[in-house]
Amino acid sequence: MEIPQSIIAQMNQWRRDFHAHPEVGWTEFRTASKIAAYLEEQDIDILLGKEVISENRMGLPSQEQLQKSYERAIKEGADTKYASHFEGGYTGVVATIPGDLPGPTVAFRFDIDALPIFESIEKKHLPLAQGFSSIHDGEMHACGHDGHAAIGLALATILSQNRSSIEGVVKIIFQPAEESVRGAKSMVEAGVVEDVDYFLAMHIGTGVPENTVVCGADGFLATTKIDVEFSGMAAHAGAYPEEGRNALVAAAQAVIAMQGISRSSLGDSRINIGTLHAGSGRNVIADHAKLQLETRGINTVVNTYMYEEVIRITEGIAQMYGVTATHSIVGEANSASSSERLVTLLTEAANKSGIETVIPRENFAAGSEDATYFMEAVQEQGGYASYSVFGTELAAGHHHEAFDFKENVMEQALHVLTSALLTIYQKERE
Repeated sequence: MEIPQSIIAQMNQWRRDFHAHPEVGWTEFRTASKIAAYLEEQDIDILLGKEVISENRMGLPSQEQLQKSYERAIKEGADTKYASHFEGGYTGVVATIPGDLPGPTVAFRFDIDALPIFESIEKKHLPLAQGFSSIHDGEMHACGHDGHAAIGLALATILSQNRSSIEGVVKIIFQPAEESVRGAKSMVEAGVVEDVDYFLAMHIGTGVPENTVVCGADGFLATTKIDVEFSGMAAHAGAYPEEGRNALVAAAQAVIAMQGISRSSLGDSRINIGTLHAGSGRNVIADHAKLQLETRGINTVVNTYMYEEVIRITEGIAQMYGVTATHSIVGEANSASSSERLVTLLTEAANKSGIETVIPRENFAAGSEDATYFMEAVQEQGGYASYSVFGTELAAGHHHEAFDFKENVMEQALHVLTSALLTIYQKERE
């Protein structure tokens, strides 16, 4: 399939528009509506909102925040024909492109959410210098998902114009709330990949050098994101301290105890307490405290062990200090490995596409990804799944205020993904 330069130019424009209008997880109202409207223009069948997102969503913002974000999106040009489908935080879109010939169902996943980060205002920061930096204080595309969404739209465009080359069905999944690993599980539960034979997810950057493709990224850590709240009783710290139940001290004790969790012999593990907010004044026994933390493990078994230890510690310390403790899971992902068959096909496609360095497999055991839910679901039903990484020069690391990437990586990804689709068809016919 040929990729016209007009599509490359349009892809860059989409990326910059999404970058200027970042939306964090479950609030991607403008982004999702723009995606839906464009797909319809290309006469592509789409499923929206509750059709592709289950009621069970982790880490959902408050109704007030959802409403504010929705109203902001409308003011900033969200397509009103589609925006209402996403109200309440159901911000997923799935495009379906049937071909003229029989064949497998192949799905591509692209995440679309931003991060709660203030973007750099340094003059050398290219998005600022070229006029497409974030217009939202405290929200930024600092991980490349603006580029992912643009690649997905470009891929949909090419496929819609080449339906005679499609064998079977192609699904393009635009996933919300990947950050903090929240969105994929809800889409799997909604049945988005129940009919999928081949599943391909991708990311740009992640420390991979420019002009390099990793065709099978393995070793993503299983993870659980947890909010813990301690509730005690306020009291005058000078006059009647014995009448209080100090939630702050309980939380502080929990932080220390969690750092001492014995590591599992089954493999690497992680724990991090990212925030602790507690109390109301220096002379008041703190009646409330909240921790935001995460566990990770080399596999789901190790991560589950870490999570269960966190809960055991939380409950024990709550009893020790006479407070109550509640917890909620606000994000979750399993570990997964790329299927050998699909890694081989991607490697062949990448070599055909002229990429300088093609790496069949590489271990990425430093982070987590909820695309693993899709991968696991497809593999369990007898299909094949992979996660690929397209290297690029970065202005700063992921989740950094000065993050930016070289836009030519999007064209490279587009060439490899279209080539991968044709390679899948070739192998299916053999």
